[in-house]
Amino acid sequence: MGRGVGRRRSRVPQREGGYEVVSKRAAIGAAYWLHLAAAPTFAIMAMLTAVIGGGSMDALCSAAGASPLGGMVPMYLLMTAFHAAPWLKLIGSHARTSRKDWT
Repeated sequence: MGRGVGRRRSRVPQREGGYEVVSKRAAIGAAYWLHLAAAPTFAIMAMLTAVIGGGSMDALCSAAGASPLGGMVPMYLLMTAFHAAPWLKLIGSHARTSRKDWT
């Protein structure tokens, strides 16, 4: 075997305090803000679809008068509800900290 074959080092240090830790922190920070962005994004999409109208997409997504819950607006509202958990946790944590300040 030649020198260095099979023993190549990665460019990212594997020790604490190096690039790996910084990139993990950046990824965690990005994931935190990204999961908070989902619910407002779906709510805005529901409002825009309701105001502007779904057009041909509503015709594809729901049968003609089959259900009042058919269409894109109820789907976006449902997705908003499913992605509301991070906001509820954030609001709950602020409520707990403010309650501690009053006691």
